[in-house]
Amino acid sequence: MSPRVPDEKIEEIRKSVDIVDLISEYVQLKKQGRNYVGLCPFHGEKTPSFSVSPDKQLYHCFGCGAGGNAFSFMMETENISFIEAVVKLADRSGVALPEIEQEPVARSESEKASRIWYDGHSLAAKLYHHVLTSTDEGKAAREYLRKRGFTKEAIDTFQIGYAPNSWDFLTSFLQKRNFPMKEMVACGLVSVREFDQKPFDRFRDRIMFPIWNKQGEIIAFGGRVLKEGNPKYLNSPESTVFNKGETLYFFHKARQTIRKKNEAVLFEGYVDVISAWRAGIENGVAALGTALTETQTKLLRRVTDQVILCYDPDNAGQNATYKNARLLEKAGIRVRVAQLPDGYDPDEFIQKQGAERFNQDIIGRSLTLMGFKSLFFRRGKNLQDEGQRMDYIHQMLKEISSLTRAVERDHYLRQISEEFSISLDALKQEQRQIYRERVGKEKRDNFRMPSTDVPVKRQKKLLPAHENAERFLLAHMLQNQSAAAQIQERVGGTFNIDEYQAIAAHLYSFYAEGNEPNPSYFIERLSDNKLQRIATEIAMMTINGDLLEQELEDCIRQIKNYPKKQEIERLRLSRKQAEEAENYHEAAIIGMQIIKLEQALKNG
Repeated sequence: MSPRVPDEKIEEIRKSVDIVDLISEYVQLKKQGRNYVGLCPFHGEKTPSFSVSPDKQLYHCFGCGAGGNAFSFMMETENISFIEAVVKLADRSGVALPEIEQEPVARSESEKASRIWYDGHSLAAKLYHHVLTSTDEGKAAREYLRKRGFTKEAIDTFQIGYAPNSWDFLTSFLQKRNFPMKEMVACGLVSVREFDQKPFDRFRDRIMFPIWNKQGEIIAFGGRVLKEGNPKYLNSPESTVFNKGETLYFFHKARQTIRKKNEAVLFEGYVDVISAWRAGIENGVAALGTALTETQTKLLRRVTDQVILCYDPDNAGQNATYKNARLLEKAGIRVRVAQLPDGYDPDEFIQKQGAERFNQDIIGRSLTLMGFKSLFFRRGKNLQDEGQRMDYIHQMLKEISSLTRAVERDHYLRQISEEFSISLDALKQEQRQIYRERVGKEKRDNFRMPSTDVPVKRQKKLLPAHENAERFLLAHMLQNQSAAAQIQERVGGTFNIDEYQAIAAHLYSFYAEGNEPNPSYFIERLSDNKLQRIATEIAMMTINGDLLEQELEDCIRQIKNYPKKQEIERLRLSRKQAEEAENYHEAAIIGMQIIKLEQALKNG
């Protein structure tokens, strides 16, 4: 038998979890009327279509159709089973559960391998951390970190460890615990010698930095060489559980602070994140490499709409800042740029100048994106040279023309006018010309674009009257037991849409068992995922007060008339076929039947 939690415990957990608080840990939500809205975590979007109802304790995305309650949100977000979601939410809300003896769940081979990889990385992290903090072998690494300003709290929080200078330290440890070496090689913890395929430790004499996925599971390591050697940093290879372009370092811990502050600080690497954390910046994350990806951008956009970029001041760092800023801006994120003095990276600045100066002078005085671009376009240019000066002004006018707010455009145009003694009217004229050229090019590109390349946005189609009527009745049934009794008596099972008929039948049974109206609990009882989604969407509908008699009559009429309308359409087709076959007698008989049905519709 499958593990089971008593219904009363599930209900206790459901009542103890506020769905808005839960989802806010994953999605940046904003109050809109009685509900909260945000960007859907289950599909990419720029305009919020994800709605959360605190009254009904439900969520629904009007873009992709995802919906449900706290349990289904955890299941979809974390990719876990119902029982695992129950356990997680119980632990979160402090509800004590009876001991659950779970039977092994049937998993695919890839899922089994992934689980072994997660377990292998978790065990390796604990071993490396123990060596660093509690053994003589880790003494040199401890001393090195101490000199770099790493506190015990930081080492513990980030689970930093040390891999000894041994070829089989981790390998033999994993073998003794029956970890299959084939899987340990595949996930990058272990390598094999080419000439005899014997396994050996991939990381040796390195300070180890665990890398987590967004669920907080260790999926890879970054290893910094302790003494001399190349490469200076060695990372785990990419695998089915570790994709560099989909991972933001420390996101699993920083997410909550990012959401609360509505701001993330994006660094180049994990050492910068750790140093910034020691300086009190708990909303810092890093892309694993300077180039940000669209996936990482979407991850940030779901929890904040403002990012401060804090990269090295060298050419590579500034080029990455410009490129990543454009990507973030395109995703609808406001960007500011923290400027470090030449010769410093964030870690070095904090070590030499202190946390307070870093917070006040670097993060606290971050530039607007246009302020950064103004400095960026000057790099390598001699503005005393007329040609280079004109190039710079043209670049700035292109950027200004993309600004949506007239006040911003005017502000930056006046700055250029004053700095270079150029007529403001001339600058405005040139900026408008650049804008017209850009818009014209975009229109031409869109016209030439094949239709298959145009992203299709899910549009809410207008529903026929009978379907709207059935949805309206179901919405009242979900909220009101007496309305459900009325509808059961007057409509019964004569809903025309199969899924609506099924939901109605479940609701009649739900109330017959003595349950009170509770959309979240009712939806949890539906075993069919499609029915759950439809019921959630209907439950999120806004309805006013009790079901009025006239509303009920109108809905019943629409529901009962629909089969007649369908029959009329069928007869019209038959009449047309009879006329085409020159069987005018049969066509006349069918015509009379159509007239009778149309009259019945009028009277009905």
